[in-house]
Amino acid sequence: MDPLRRSPSPCSSSRPSSPRTPPCEMFGRVGIEAVLDQMKIKAMKMGFEFNIMVVGQSGLGKSTMMNTLFKSKVWKTTLPGSVVPIPQTLQLHSVTHVIEEKGVKLKLTVTDTPGFGDQINNDRCWDPILGYINEQYERYLQEELLITRQRHIPDTRVHCCVYFVPPTGHCLRPLDIECLQRLCRTVNVVPVIARADSLTIEEREAFRRRIQQNMRAHCIDVYPQKCFDEDINDKILNSKIRDRIPFAVVGADREHLVDGRCVLGRKTKWGIIEVENMAHCEFPLLRDLLIRSHLQDLKDVTHNVHYENYRVIRLNESHLLPRGPGWVNLAPASPGQLTTPGPSKTCRRAREDPEDGF
Repeated sequence: MDPLRRSPSPCSSSRPSSPRTPPCEMFGRVGIEAVLDQMKIKAMKMGFEFNIMVVGQSGLGKSTMMNTLFKSKVWKTTLPGSVVPIPQTLQLHSVTHVIEEKGVKLKLTVTDTPGFGDQINNDRCWDPILGYINEQYERYLQEELLITRQRHIPDTRVHCCVYFVPPTGHCLRPLDIECLQRLCRTVNVVPVIARADSLTIEEREAFRRRIQQNMRAHCIDVYPQKCFDEDINDKILNSKIRDRIPFAVVGADREHLVDGRCVLGRKTKWGIIEVENMAHCEFPLLRDLLIRSHLQDLKDVTHNVHYENYRVIRLNESHLLPRGPGWVNLAPASPGQLTTPGPSKTCRRAREDPEDGF
């Protein structure tokens, strides 16, 4: 029998014990809680990786939003009034920075998509985006298949895609619907209403409800997905998030003095729009989701669901060679093979097969 077929699946081997298993009665301290300190120390040494993609038309403040999100000059922003030529084709640009805060290092990679939706004919303008996402999955897969693997495989997979919806005040455009339908099957998507300060509060709420109706009607399942709620606490938290998506955000990377304190904001004739003030916009909700509460979960879902779906498709296309246990001959993927997979059974076991976090 083939060695690969005999080996147990990762899902079955790494599942937690059944909740019916009775706990073992302890008669003294063992020190198991010290494992958390060990994991923290190791994580502090290695640091973390997070890869984020921003998708949207030019002029929606994508670069400014990334600078606001990480309070760093992650991306160079254009000066007001400067003329920037529109790319003739969609191009992807990535920048990588190491951000350190209180001893914790984060290797951040931001991928921008200049030219998306800027042409007269935007037919299949999402193909380069999907091609890039799948290319990163392929790189990771090829590293995994090596007989002698690196101790730490570089992770360039896109963990989150922030999709910028223009503030039209009406509903999702056909381009947005087509693109979101494809992206959601390949990557974690978090839609936001860009430049929300151009809408009144009433217009903003009505626009949000129409977008939510559009997403339900067209089966656009954005992050966080309902099928990944592990317990009642997750369900309560994620339900609140889903009710507010898409977040109405405003980006700003300049500080202004308001009532004796420096705040990040946009200065207008009518006053200062404070980006971290929930009364002005919902940027704090986006920041909390991407960094403070769900960053590791975004990486887990990427590894256990989206990458796993891609991996299953690619391995099903391969054939085994008699070169020893675990040897798989996987030909490079052609552009036609890098298609967006549909919903997979892997979704159901995403949280049962956790990735090694460190």
